[in-house]
Amino acid sequence: MTYNNTQPGASKPHAAGAGMRGEIQQKWGKFNAQEIAALKDKNDLVAQVQTKYQLDKTQAQSDDDAFAKRRQL
Repeated sequence: MTYNNTQPGASKPHAAGAGMRGEIQQKWGKFNAQEIAALKDKNDLVAQVQTKYQLDKTQAQSDDDAFAKRRQL
């Protein structure tokens, strides 16, 4: 799972990425738009969640896994 920005002309990946960023902001409200746009991948998100919410890595990973699983339903 990657969170990179895509080129403006790429419709589907860009829309999916933009939707995911919105969902990340809803789930973890302490992130601002710039921080979300700068996310590179799942590991980056876990590290940022860990830092922002002062969680240990296991808990941050678990939260991200639950988020990803919910998105697939």
